[in-house]
Amino acid sequence: MGAGLDELQPAPMRFLLLFAAATIFAAPDQAKLRIYDIAEAGKPATLADLPRLREAQKGKMFSAVMPNPVFRLSDLTFLAAERKEKLDLYLPNGPARQDRPAVVFIHGGGFTGGDKAENRSASVSADLARAGYVVVSCNYVLGAKTQEGVWPQNIADCRAAVRWVRAHAKELGVNPDKIAVAGGSAGGYLALMVGLSDDKTGPGGDLKATVSAKVSAVIDMYGVVNFSKHGKGEVPGASTAEQAAYLPENQCDPLDPPVLILHGTADTTVDIQQSKDMATALAKAKADHELIIVAGAPHTFDLHPKGSGWTRTALRWPANGAEIRKETTSASADLVEPTLAFLVRTIGK
Repeated sequence: MGAGLDELQPAPMRFLLLFAAATIFAAPDQAKLRIYDIAEAGKPATLADLPRLREAQKGKMFSAVMPNPVFRLSDLTFLAAERKEKLDLYLPNGPARQDRPAVVFIHGGGFTGGDKAENRSASVSADLARAGYVVVSCNYVLGAKTQEGVWPQNIADCRAAVRWVRAHAKELGVNPDKIAVAGGSAGGYLALMVGLSDDKTGPGGDLKATVSAKVSAVIDMYGVVNFSKHGKGEVPGASTAEQAAYLPENQCDPLDPPVLILHGTADTTVDIQQSKDMATALAKAKADHELIIVAGAPHTFDLHPKGSGWTRTALRWPANGAEIRKETTSASADLVEPTLAFLVRTIGK
């Protein structure tokens, strides 16, 4: 979608390219992540505008100061018209396809804050889009655990984002059978609930839904697995009888989609034991999963955490029922390679 320019430009041309690139982006983080917003200034975009907006990028020059950008269309409606929560769509650079896998990313923030365009969400979304995935970063209802209408609506909103991707697969160029869900912290919990609990009868499920919210893979980044173990008491908004259904570790079974868990040893917000407990529950259920522990990484990281390396343990169960365990280590803390390897294995590329 526009040829890259040679780095060896005359000085005046390099200056012009640098100036143009600086004016393209709205914020330093956005420039660093090489995100190019394709909506027209001052005009709210809809999905119907996507073909025209994508076409407008053809022939534009993407220079060495903005190599391989990803394209973002922000604030699309995916819930009822009166809802304020929106989603951002990230698209790869390059020729259009009709069979790309997709990932729905869910932000964190303790269920009371956070946003789809926060730096972590934008960073992960940009990394995945740059690797060829169509990515949706969604908002969901926020509020205190005692606030009416928040639970399980937050889970339902995230399921709705998956349904939106599947319902609009043709317009997005997505294979509707290759959708993953991912999230960090509170978003990790929500991703687990979307991926592991039933999309019709589970918390936040919809018996009347005509489009499935089922996914083919889950990425849980340091998510809460058990509220009581996290020191937060009972699950917000759930009756005593419903409590167990709201805990991802109780939702595991052999039919679950593969799960990738990422957690740092220096996390002081969500105890790493939460993720180890989740891996144990998946193992007991003989559910395909991988646990990557990042040495020295704190809470709230993207795919480029601070740390000294990672250890990756993968457990799978083939048709003969025998457990296959594989452990690998890396001296680098960067998580792009193992995360993409997981996605390629589960939903393709």
